[in-house]
Amino acid sequence: MTRRFILAHLQRNFTLAYPVMLSQLGHVMVGVADSAMVGRLGPEPLAAAALGNVIFYLLFTFGMGVSYAITPLVAAADGEGDKQQIGRVLNNGFLINLITGVIIFSVVVLGSGVLYHLDQDEGVVRMAVPYLKIITLSIIPFMIFQTFRQFAEGLSLTRQAMYITISANVINVGLNYLFIFGKGGFEPMGLDGAGWATLISRVLMAAGMVGFILFWRRFKPYWREFGIKKYSKALISRLLGIGIPAGLQFTFEVGAFGVTAIMIGWFGAEALAAHQIAINLASITYMVATGLAASATIRVGNQLGRKDIPQLRMAAFTIFGMVIILMTFSAVIFIALRNYLPYFYISDVEVVAIAAPLLVIAGLFQLSDGLQVVALGALRGMEDVKIPTVFTFVAYWVLGIPLGYYLGFVRGLGPEGVWYGLLVGLSVVAITLCIRFQRFTKRLLALHSN
Repeated sequence: MTRRFILAHLQRNFTLAYPVMLSQLGHVMVGVADSAMVGRLGPEPLAAAALGNVIFYLLFTFGMGVSYAITPLVAAADGEGDKQQIGRVLNNGFLINLITGVIIFSVVVLGSGVLYHLDQDEGVVRMAVPYLKIITLSIIPFMIFQTFRQFAEGLSLTRQAMYITISANVINVGLNYLFIFGKGGFEPMGLDGAGWATLISRVLMAAGMVGFILFWRRFKPYWREFGIKKYSKALISRLLGIGIPAGLQFTFEVGAFGVTAIMIGWFGAEALAAHQIAINLASITYMVATGLAASATIRVGNQLGRKDIPQLRMAAFTIFGMVIILMTFSAVIFIALRNYLPYFYISDVEVVAIAAPLLVIAGLFQLSDGLQVVALGALRGMEDVKIPTVFTFVAYWVLGIPLGYYLGFVRGLGPEGVWYGLLVGLSVVAITLCIRFQRFTKRLLALHSN
């Protein structure tokens, strides 16, 4: 009986997770495609892409985290069979996400000059600033896409976003080729061309997702709660209470990687280009793990709405097992192919020599990275976000970053030392979050069994 239940959970988890995995992979593959094609222009443009992406992904992932508040509330309401509440969550979530996207874009436009004060190579900065402004504009359509995607995922509909994201990614690669290298009658735009390709592909993503939700008859009952007069201060507060801590969780992690990139930039453009390659590859597996994290949020939120805590725990623990297997396999690939993978991005021997040992460290933190993001997803399904946010801040900013600086610069380990700090931070946050999930659900189990 237990074995059948476990297999049923694994099947359900995979059915929900694999479209989200491919969808998340599609988002990161935009960056991978940009980096791989920009790398053909040389180390300096690739380093500029890395520097611009430090700021972009810091804000991009915050916006993504804010949008994640929609999913657990929709999943819980779906578990309770409350269609009216589902429509209200969509309505209020759309307002929050749209405003968040506009604010993020405005902050970047006004503050992009800060790149000139980070002690980076001057030529790299000159390329990075216009590229950053272009790709940040894409956050506005992306937040619209995220609103309707998270709504659909809360209803356990995960395939549609996958199809739309993969299609947009294919378009992005084609536009990269035209814009970066000046093909098909276009003038060569270099790095800026990659930015414009990203912007156009995300506009198309938003249009596709809105069209899917707007025209499928199944969603008509939820549109009744959509409108300016139906905003709720209480629901907006609840969404922000989940979304802002979730956004900060991502920001603390991505910010740690961003500060790491800035510190590595102090070693020169070649070191920064190597960091961009390693972090780009690590982000592929991370985004796949976020697919399992989304599945954890949906399954946990759904079972919480049904007040079935034993099934909630079983659903989550099977997802933990799945991410362990996935990330172990990724670690083996990174370590075994460390001397070959960088050549997908660049042929510069010096850059490859720096990137190879960084991929070994990336392999070592695969398991921690996967476990922490899935644990965050499971806890978010129970609306437990505040204490986990504190855990992430301490692990990355109190432990990881200072240790990375000490090992990299004081002890003279260079870029590898900086990355060892990340390894420690990820490991600490993974352990603490898994312990929190176990204790939190045990309390729920005791509460509901009485």
